[in-house]
Amino acid sequence: MIPILKRELRSYFLTSLGFVYMGFFLLITGVYFVFINLLPGSSQFSSFLGSILLIYLFAIPMLTMRLFSEERRQKTDQLLLTAPLGVTEIVLGKFFAAGLLFLMTFAVTALYAVVIGLFGELSLGETIGGCIGFIFLGASYISVGVFISAATENQITAGIVSFFCLLGLWLLDSVSRIFPADVTSGLIAAGVLSAFIGLLLYLNTKHYGIALGGLFVCAIVIASLYFFKRNIFNGFILKVFSWFSLNQRYQNIALGILKIETLFYYASFCGFFLFLTVQLIEKRRWS
Repeated sequence: MIPILKRELRSYFLTSLGFVYMGFFLLITGVYFVFINLLPGSSQFSSFLGSILLIYLFAIPMLTMRLFSEERRQKTDQLLLTAPLGVTEIVLGKFFAAGLLFLMTFAVTALYAVVIGLFGELSLGETIGGCIGFIFLGASYISVGVFISAATENQITAGIVSFFCLLGLWLLDSVSRIFPADVTSGLIAAGVLSAFIGLLLYLNTKHYGIALGGLFVCAIVIASLYFFKRNIFNGFILKVFSWFSLNQRYQNIALGILKIETLFYYASFCGFFLFLTVQLIEKRRWS
């Protein structure tokens, strides 16, 4: 994993991409800091972090778009896959390289908190919690970008698709409010979710029996909830979308509420997309 990490970090700075990413990130965060903290005289660093989340939509695709797609375009992916390294090590190496560049850039942004502490009253606990949440949220978005880069052959395509996927995650809370909140809609949504779980089981096992078994278990759970706790289906779509929402969880962190379960969710989200990336590359490797 370490050789891949070093290789990717070096490639960021041998090309202009690393410098463009850092310049873009620091320029936008600097402008936000001036207008949100310096000019109004605000000492709320967590509010500043919450306001710059939009930067992920543009910065993360820039950071991840070439990780795998450029390898495929230059036909160097076969050399990489035949190296004495496992696919998991390759994926983790690229993920941590992107994450390390993200951390290096964010470390400069975090110095703004020092400026606030020198000239104002900085809430240390809230600031530390906000920084931890910001990093975990960024890692989650990076994992999505890594997966999309592995699924495409052109870095421009990877960047565009990553942008719209992250935009979809960003708008998850807003979209959820469009759907009806009655029990019938909740049942339909639960059925769709069960079908998706069955599809995932089939794609990972290639076994109809396991997929049908999963659907059967989901059907029993839905029927039991309907007869014994029907109210759970009121606003079910909103509850599901809110549970999956990355930004909704960060809002609690921005308020100073840092929970282990939130960080565990972000880590699980990263693990899930990195697992999908490994499976995708393994399938391509043996096909």
